[in-house]
Amino acid sequence: MPLFALDSKLYFPPVHMAEPDGLLAVGGDLSLARLRLAYRSGIFPWYEGQYILWWCPDPRFVLFPEELRISKSMLQLFRKNTFEFKTNTAFCEVIRNCQQISREGQNGTWITSDVLNSYTALHHEGLAHSAEAWKDGELVGGLYGIRMGNVFFGESMFSKQSNASKFAFLSYAQQLIGEGVKLIDCQVYTAHLESLGARMIPRDHFLHLLEVNGV
Repeated sequence: MPLFALDSKLYFPPVHMAEPDGLLAVGGDLSLARLRLAYRSGIFPWYEGQYILWWCPDPRFVLFPEELRISKSMLQLFRKNTFEFKTNTAFCEVIRNCQQISREGQNGTWITSDVLNSYTALHHEGLAHSAEAWKDGELVGGLYGIRMGNVFFGESMFSKQSNASKFAFLSYAQQLIGEGVKLIDCQVYTAHLESLGARMIPRDHFLHLLEVNGV
């Protein structure tokens, strides 16, 4: 398959033309209009060096909220009130922590200053959200992502204390259930999210779910 080079035109090629690993296009920009089009199309950005890469993998790793799994140890943590859960009180702090946190197997971060600025702008528009774990007045874990229709597109998470990001994710997933969200996009496989109930589905089915859930 060809790799498409994007310019200033607001456009993405058909997702079925992506490489086997899901890579669809390179270039373009992180304008709010392009990001909105990307998520509506099932596409997400990921930087490699100075280049924006656009992805739409097949299969897609997702979590259906009704399939959420909470372990006994996490239930005990909830009962102990170890952390306090909040949303959208420290979006910029959450994304900066996601940018700075060290991750096993990753050299550096894909969250550039352009990513930070664009997603912060999406937050001000009410599309990007943060879920936060607090302890003794300190932000110790959290995640951010995009909410469109009844779908939440998870982007990144961080943790400064054991189980803090998991607490934030599980708390937010339960909140999203109450708000009518039908799908959480996890993008690509991780064993951590699989343990919480995420699984692979075909890309065509994923795109259909975006359509029927108002994205």
